[in-house]
Amino acid sequence: MNETRKRVLVAGTFDIIHAGHIYLIREAAKLGDVYVVVATDRNRELFSGERPIISQEQRLEVIKNIKNVKEARLGRNDNDTLKTVEEINPHIILLGPDQKYSIDILKEGLKQKGINHIEVRRLENYYDKYELHSSSLIKRKIVERFKEK
Repeated sequence: MNETRKRVLVAGTFDIIHAGHIYLIREAAKLGDVYVVVATDRNRELFSGERPIISQEQRLEVIKNIKNVKEARLGRNDNDTLKTVEEINPHIILLGPDQKYSIDILKEGLKQKGINHIEVRRLENYYDKYELHSSSLIKRKIVERFKEK
């Protein structure tokens, strides 16, 4: 095992996998070994007000089997979401371009936990090569299709 490779953490719901998710993981892999934290059903609902379509167990299984993912695990259901970050101890946290997480708030939280050696970046490029480039767009199209019938 190559210990010099950086650990790169990405996190998200990964509800309906699409090309943007693959792009994020591929870009993270350019920086090092990719560790993915999949949001629990409870936390997704807590933070967005909406339950995922796909169960957390199924979302985790899919992510574990995506090329370039070294390790994937479920997030926590407690209020200490940074505990998982401590356990993985990444060199880099890579946020997706549409994640509503503030880099400054994240850095402050890491600093308060004494793990402020982690570099926090946001992927600047939004992958919109295809019409259905987000889970919400895919869901909307499904609803529209069923309304047509």
